[in-house]
Parts: sequence; structure tokens; C-alpha cells
Amino acid sequence: MKQVEVQIMGQSYLLGCPEGGEQQLREAVERVDAAMCKIRDAGKVKARDRIAVLASLNLAFDLAQREASLAAAVAPVPPSPPPTPAAAAGASDVDDSRAAQLIQRLDQALAGDGHLL
Repeated sequence: MKQVEVQIMGQSYLLGCPEGGEQQLREAVERVDAAMCKIRDAGKVKARDRIAVLASLNLAFDLAQREASLAAAVAPVPPSPPPTPAAAAGASDVDDSRAAQLIQRLDQALAGDGHLL
């Protein structure tokens, strides 16, 4: 495991990092540093440990919202009632439309966080 030195709110930390994960670790450190500095700069909280707890709660809340949005975006499409014989002729158009809607919802969900399902 590789050792990476980072700074969060001006304090150095030596962190273990799996091979190939340094960029992701640095991006995570940037998010944490930005969240903590934002709270510190607001001036209401001074203690570093309280700032860290508030920042982690804010980041966890943001993550939960993204997960909920993703789950809603990929929720199963409710089944439609079977077509009547008269409507069966246009069923192909309905199926194509539903497939296009599903593809659009998947594209939106994947674009939200850049991760595959």
C-alpha cells in the first residue's frame, strides 16, 4: 500500500492508498478539505473536531441524496395493461417509446455521478 501525504485545513496527514487509487484519494481529500474550510470560514464553529463532524455529516447527506436520486431514476417502469386487439397494431410504437424513455432515464442516472451501475 502506497503512502500519500495530503493536507486538510492546513494540517498534514499521511494516508495509506491502494495502488492506482491516488487520484481518487486526492479528489476525496479535496472534497473534505473544501467542506471543512467552508464551515470554518463561516465562523460559527472553531473546534477542528466539530468542523470535521459537521463536514462529514454534510458529505454523507449529499451522498444519500444522490443515491436516492439515482434509485428514483432507475426505478422500474410500472407495467402497462395489456393492449386491446384494436390497439395491438400500435403496440410496437408504445414499446419503442418505453424503451426510449428507459434509455433516457439510464443516461440521466449514469451522468449524475459518472459511475456505472
